[in-house]
Amino acid sequence: MGRAVTVATCALNQWALDFEGNLERILRSIDIAKSKGARYRLGPELEICGYGCSDHYYESDTLLHSFQVLEKLLESPATQDIICDVGMPVLHRNVRYNCRVIFLNKKILLIRPKISLANAGNYRELRWFTPWSKARHVEEYFLPRIIQEVTGQETVPFGDAVLATKDTCLGAEICEELWAPNSPHIEMGLDGVEIFTNSSGSHHVLRKAHARVDLVNSATAKNGGIYILANQKGCDGDRLYYDGCAMISMNGETVAQGSQFSLDDVEVLVATLDLEDVRSYRAEISSRNLAASKVNPYPRIKVNFALSCPDDLAVPTCMPIQWRHHSPEEEISLGPACWLWDYLRRSKQAGFLLPLSGGIDSSATACIVYSMCHQVCLAVKNGNADVLADARRIVNDETYIPEDPREFCKRVFTTCYMASENSSQDTCNRAKLLAEQIGSYHINLNIDAAVKAVVGVFSVVTGRTPRFSVYGGSSRESLALQNVQARIRMVLAYLFAQLTLWARGMPGGLLVLGSANVDESLRGYLTKYDCSSADINPIGGISKTDLKNFIQYCIENFQLTALRSIMSAPPTAELEPLVDGQVAQTDEADMGMTYAELSVYGKLRKIAKAGPYSMFCKLINMWQEICTPREVAFKVKHFFRMYSVNRHKMTTLTPSYHAENYSPDDNRFDLRPFLYNTSWSWQFRCIDKQVN
Repeated sequence: MGRAVTVATCALNQWALDFEGNLERILRSIDIAKSKGARYRLGPELEICGYGCSDHYYESDTLLHSFQVLEKLLESPATQDIICDVGMPVLHRNVRYNCRVIFLNKKILLIRPKISLANAGNYRELRWFTPWSKARHVEEYFLPRIIQEVTGQETVPFGDAVLATKDTCLGAEICEELWAPNSPHIEMGLDGVEIFTNSSGSHHVLRKAHARVDLVNSATAKNGGIYILANQKGCDGDRLYYDGCAMISMNGETVAQGSQFSLDDVEVLVATLDLEDVRSYRAEISSRNLAASKVNPYPRIKVNFALSCPDDLAVPTCMPIQWRHHSPEEEISLGPACWLWDYLRRSKQAGFLLPLSGGIDSSATACIVYSMCHQVCLAVKNGNADVLADARRIVNDETYIPEDPREFCKRVFTTCYMASENSSQDTCNRAKLLAEQIGSYHINLNIDAAVKAVVGVFSVVTGRTPRFSVYGGSSRESLALQNVQARIRMVLAYLFAQLTLWARGMPGGLLVLGSANVDESLRGYLTKYDCSSADINPIGGISKTDLKNFIQYCIENFQLTALRSIMSAPPTAELEPLVDGQVAQTDEADMGMTYAELSVYGKLRKIAKAGPYSMFCKLINMWQEICTPREVAFKVKHFFRMYSVNRHKMTTLTPSYHAENYSPDDNRFDLRPFLYNTSWSWQFRCIDKQVN
């Protein structure tokens, strides 16, 4: 009867401009899809060139190489007898579009340009592409000669159309179009499209996965149908981690779920579904059928091919499943760990170096590296040949097999405790014990000689010797002395990253990891060019509150008992002199606000788009049980003063894993001035008026 269709979607770890690697992964996914009986294969957005090409999209080379890869795909025996849906940029009449190229048996069926472009947060698609604005309109696209020679076609359809096969009708959406209020699947479904496809380049944000899943399921809950979503996965060259979650849904229920975090470069989902289930589901929705009778039809591209077999009554079909979501702590353990692995193997370095202070932030960073080692060992155990090959290259041993996370950690991870006269024995012991438990190669060193040398240069030149405030110095002197210590640590971190392996008789260099959290960055509670300055920072987009919960997760799941004392200790920079051998300096006292308050300020400033006055108005209600309006006003003013005074530090912030929507990352996510009038006179006067 031709009722059961078998379709495939995938999550691919593509890399911007890695045309050779991208081609290999696309072909591998098609091979897997065909081996499982699929007759249609969907891939991620812009999978041929990689999503994160940014301004390389302007280059004609990117377009040329994309067509060269398409030529290889069209010629490959792997792409025969299966409809292949791939993503690439296409120049049509001198306008650049983000497109799906759908082909079958060396013939291009349709080039479908993206209609709604993502242009918020980390996305800048309108910078490089133009949205297709001609609804239900198709034009002729003149193919490049290299493609004409393969397909025998001079022109192909280009525009907003759907495919009509022998047994069903398919319509494409591209990423953002699912999130738009007027998603194309609504009218396509009313026009009889039964299978919706979505190729995405959607990145990980803590607690976001459920939103994507809910949107996919709701797309077919009201209208019936099959929805197939493909997504990029991994780090393709910048701060984002694309988190897979390929899925297939039918009539509002998930029938196939891909992993959100894994080290597999290619993951393919295949499902066999009964088209009659879609038709019977739609039959009883009278409101849908009334709307369908009035819908403006889509152009249909006829395809002489079926996604089902004539005799398929005995073919088993997929049943609904319950989506399994990760907890935020699991997300922190897995997402940044996978991002670090991609960065390590693709940068061709030999490991990481982390200044380990014995505090929560650097300890959380160490735990993420340890989680990465766990993921590598698990992937190798499960037969992942790519991970094994990468691990062997990183440790420079062609016979090596990573089996024990602690042993692998010793090979790829160096931790370094940089003591000064202001460091306590407690933090030294905590750092050493944690290093022992995760297995890192640990170094203890003292920076006092370097600090004295630098301060000595200043004293020789000026004839003045700065003192800490506890010894009678001014706040300026004390802050300068703290900053010297912090910056010396950064210089030493890079020295040891470059030469530690050389000193041990091993090849390669190490990537320096930073460990400033998102709240400290927002407040500017860090020294510019201190240990927050590094190559990459896996926790730079994560709040202190979430990091504390993650530390607790590591105690329970990795049995890292050293973390208990780290959890119970008050956060401190240890840059001021000890009092009776004990730490007198604490972060929250220094900042004049708690980390919990900082998270609230950050979410209101970025997510709620609140300036000083609006933040005050919201907080007098949120905090009415704990603060008077005058106290709220003082807190809001203090935050904005400190934020604006320190905003310049965000321009040099270490590239950080993006995990929070209130990140102050100045690169492209949170675009603000870095020279403010820090008195905020007009805004603060409005607050004072309300207080009075």
